[in-house]
Formats: sequence, structure tokens, C-alpha cells
Amino acid sequence: MRQDVSCASCGEIIETWQNPKPTVDIIIEVDGEIVLIERANEPFGWALPGGFVDYGETLEMAAVREAREETGLDVTLIRQFHTYSDPKRDVRQHNVSTVFIAKAKGEPQSGSDAKNVAQFVRGGLPKLVFDHAKILDDYFSWRY
Repeated sequence: MRQDVSCASCGEIIETWQNPKPTVDIIIEVDGEIVLIERANEPFGWALPGGFVDYGETLEMAAVREAREETGLDVTLIRQFHTYSDPKRDVRQHNVSTVFIAKAKGEPQSGSDAKNVAQFVRGGLPKLVFDHAKILDDYFSWRY
């Protein structure tokens, strides 16, 4: 979407563009369970670990970093799963998320942006924010 803004110094119109923000989400498998975080920031609720891709970072690097920051786990990425791009998937802004499947060992510990972290089985998932219920439905359909 094009947005024209005025230069604060000279008043000249500057053409700018508003684009979706790239994000990653990670489906982390530990001992046959899925690791989820309880978000410390709005929107509150349970979610897949993930976040924004930093400038100069690959999607894979962002997925490994976000997993470590939010769960304390060092993950091994198994594969890129799918990309979700519905403009309404996040009420805050238009984000495009590339989802990775990863494996990890150890005990997850809540970190940045995570109020809590826990492992869940397919039939015992909590209510999820964003489109993470759809992502996990797609994942379980593909996996099983």
C-alpha cells in the first residue's frame, strides 16, 4: 500500500510503501509433544514460539533465535512447513509467517515474550491466539 508523507524539513512529498512484516513460527516437537508459550504481551494467550525476522537474518536463523529466546531450547530445524499470509491473521498488523518444524531435547524454560511455556499433546491443546490453531490443524493433518 502506498502512503505519501511530507518531509519534516522541506515539505516535499515522499513516496513510501507499507508492506507485510516477515515473521516465523516454530512447531517444536519434544518427546512427542508440542511446545507452546503463554504470551506475556498482547494479544495474550497460548501460541507457537516465534516472532519477527531481524534485518540481515535468514528465516532459518530467526526461527532458531526465536525458539531459544522464548523457550530456552536449542532446536534443530527439520523442514519449512508452510507460509501463512492472511492479512487478518494478526490483529496488530499484516504479518506473513513462515512456519518451521523443529526438534529439541530438554526442558523448555520461559524466556523473552513468554509468561509461561509448556508441552501439549494433540488432543489437549489450549485455546490459541492468532491463526495458530489452524497452523497446528494443518500440521497434525499432514503429520498423521
